[in-house]
Amino acid sequence: MAKNRSRRLRKKLHVDEFQELGFAVSWSFAPGTSVEQIDSTVDALIVEVIEPNGLAFEGSGYLQWEGLVCQQKIAHCTDEQRELVRSWLAARNLSDIKVTELFDIWWD
Repeated sequence: MAKNRSRRLRKKLHVDEFQELGFAVSWSFAPGTSVEQIDSTVDALIVEVIEPNGLAFEGSGYLQWEGLVCQQKIAHCTDEQRELVRSWLAARNLSDIKVTELFDIWWD
């Protein structure tokens, strides 16, 4: 049964027009990769892919990284954005690259 919720409540619950879709991403650096190389690669990911496309990235790691990518505003990520991140990581010869399907970042 459909629920009749006010706009304020829908926004607070992140449902309907306020739903946000994002995706998880993970990758690995080769053993022995320097901290400087890891930092510069992650910085380049943010500068070249994340920020220009209105995305946000929250993640952490050292040789193995994982994180969440979503829009900087209330919106849905697209399959094209998923592929953009995946192909950028693959072009840097990183290994174990995994990009999930889109999911509701608040409820899944």
